[in-house]
Amino acid sequence: MLSPLSNTIREVMRLTWPTMFISLVILIFFRITYLYKNKMPFVFYKEVLMLSFVIYILCLFQMVTFRDVSTFSRNNFVLFKEILRYNWGSPLFIKNVLGNILMFLPYGFYMSYYLKLKKIPGILVLTLATSTLIETMQLSIGRCFDVDDILLNVIGGLIGYGIYVVFMRTFQKLPKIFHSSWLRNVLAIIIFIGTICILL
Repeated sequence: MLSPLSNTIREVMRLTWPTMFISLVILIFFRITYLYKNKMPFVFYKEVLMLSFVIYILCLFQMVTFRDVSTFSRNNFVLFKEILRYNWGSPLFIKNVLGNILMFLPYGFYMSYYLKLKKIPGILVLTLATSTLIETMQLSIGRCFDVDDILLNVIGGLIGYGIYVVFMRTFQKLPKIFHSSWLRNVLAIIIFIGTICILL
C-alpha cells in the first residue's frame, strides 16, 4: 500500500547515502570527543535519541530538496486544491498526502521532546514556520510551493506532538522500577528503529 511513498524515499536515500554516512561519522566523532573532553557522562538513551533526531533532520533535508522528475506539479496557493485532486488510496494520494503527514510526524515528536512543549500552540507555530520556510525555499531550487503541503506537514507535526504527550503521560504513570536506565535505553532504541522505519 505504501510502495509509492517508500519507493521515492529509497530513491532519495540511494542518491544521498554517501553524504548521509559521512555526516553521521563526523557527528559521532565530534560528539564522543566533546563528551570526553568535557568529562561528561555517556548516557546511552540520550545519545541514541540525539542520533536518530540528526538522521531524521538529514533525511528531511534530502527529501525536501530532491527533485522528483517522475511527477509534474505547479505552485498551489489554494487550500485543499491538491489534496482533493487525488483519489483516496491511489499511489499519488499515498505519496503526496500521507507522505507529507508522515514526513513531519517525527518532527512533532522530537521538537516536543527536546523543547518540553506542553501545549499545542508551541508545536503548531514551529511546524507551520518550518514547513512554510521549506515550501518557500523550494521555489528557489526548481520545485513548487504548495499550501496543501504546509497543512499536511502541520497535521503530521500535531500527530507527533500527540504521540509525545501520550508517551510521556504513560511513562510517568509507570511504577518507579520502570524508570530505570535500561528501560529508557530500550525505549530509545524503539524510537530510533521507529524513525528509521518511517523514513525507509
